[in-house]
Amino acid sequence: MGFIIDAIFQLIFTAVIASDLEAGLSAMEQKDYATASAKFHSAAQQGNARAQSNLGVLYFEGQGVLQDYTRAHMWFNIAAIAGDKDSVTNRDLAASKMTAQQIEQAQRMARECMSSNYAKCD
Repeated sequence: MGFIIDAIFQLIFTAVIASDLEAGLSAMEQKDYATASAKFHSAAQQGNARAQSNLGVLYFEGQGVLQDYTRAHMWFNIAAIAGDKDSVTNRDLAASKMTAQQIEQAQRMARECMSSNYAKCD
């Protein structure tokens, strides 16, 4: 019985993450960056690499959030670790606009975010 409940919970949980990701992508297409940011944050904090990468883009471009290369690097780094290959390139692009101290801070933020299971990402 516990296995069935766990499986149902996992399906619902996955659907919620996918829903937030899709809502974020839709908002981005409509240039509603504030909504995209909120939806991507929700999915990113559940471990969705694509949402993490898209959040990095928003921080890099300053769309829906204040432009922040350190936060962009952090989210790109987290997404890259999760296997998103585009995030490696994007992380390196963000790093090219940062000082060594900012890169160090972004790496520290990424470690704290991941070690807190995405509870301390802001």
